[in-house]
Amino acid sequence: MTGRLVSKGRPQLLPYLAFASLGLIWGASFLFIKLGVQDMSPTVLVFVRSASGAIALAVIMVVTGRKLFAGQLQSRLVPFAIMAVTNALLPWVAIAWGETRISSGLASILNSTTTLWAAILIYWVIPTERPSAVNYAGVLVGLSGVVILVIPDLTAQGISGNVLGALAVVVASVSYAVSALYARTKMRGMNVYEQSLGQLAVTAILAIPLAAPALPHVHLAFLSMAAVVALGVGGSGIAYLLYYYTMNTLGPVRATGVTFVVPVTAVFWGVVLLHESLSLPIVAGMVVILFGIVLTNLRRRAPKPQAIRETETARV
Repeated sequence: MTGRLVSKGRPQLLPYLAFASLGLIWGASFLFIKLGVQDMSPTVLVFVRSASGAIALAVIMVVTGRKLFAGQLQSRLVPFAIMAVTNALLPWVAIAWGETRISSGLASILNSTTTLWAAILIYWVIPTERPSAVNYAGVLVGLSGVVILVIPDLTAQGISGNVLGALAVVVASVSYAVSALYARTKMRGMNVYEQSLGQLAVTAILAIPLAAPALPHVHLAFLSMAAVVALGVGGSGIAYLLYYYTMNTLGPVRATGVTFVVPVTAVFWGVVLLHESLSLPIVAGMVVILFGIVLTNLRRRAPKPQAIRETETARV
């Protein structure tokens, strides 16, 4: 699997399967983060997460006979560093810190605004990939579905948590959107294995001085450590392969639409693992979100040759 577009002979369903798998994996991430920050600081969590993800990805590449870096490593250090900061270090610390003040569910809902920021920024950053009016409508529909999901809790408990914690997650969402557009413009076509490993390795290195002061105070509890390692291996190592593949095949706005799926998959894991019940607002919210994703992924039809000729004649 490479970072290039899927070939014409390969089914177009594959990017959407990767998208769905990514949503399932990231659906549990906010729960793992919540468990992790109980026994370690956000900076230590980021270090353990990025290091375990990089190690797992390196092992996968070695076992499958792939080169860790096929040359040009020095020229890629700057892009890797930019992605490490915007797609990992900054948002991971912000979300982990935010979850010390707000619930994991609220954090996942605020994180879903990533697609909205990407849709706004892409208008100027990548004019050739501007979403259509229908795509923008899909973004708004998806956000309204998220609102439907959270209304029962807001009605019952009010807005719990700290405002600064919520703002931290919003900052993380904006950072994710910026990194998505940077990856699309500056790293397009790069092998997704190298792209993922490079970013995770640089993130781990940058996190060392940030995490070092808090390392002596880490409480080595099995549950929290297992949650963060699982977060690194699955939610970072494997998930990054799926994310960059989806990014390079569906584009940044559609790829970041996976954040709409996260609240849905969180409900899925609750039903499957915790035997929670499905209420009418939850089902309605999931249907609205899925409809929004469909609208977001509708592509413009290519103009017919006849229409192109008529346009060119009119210009003459």
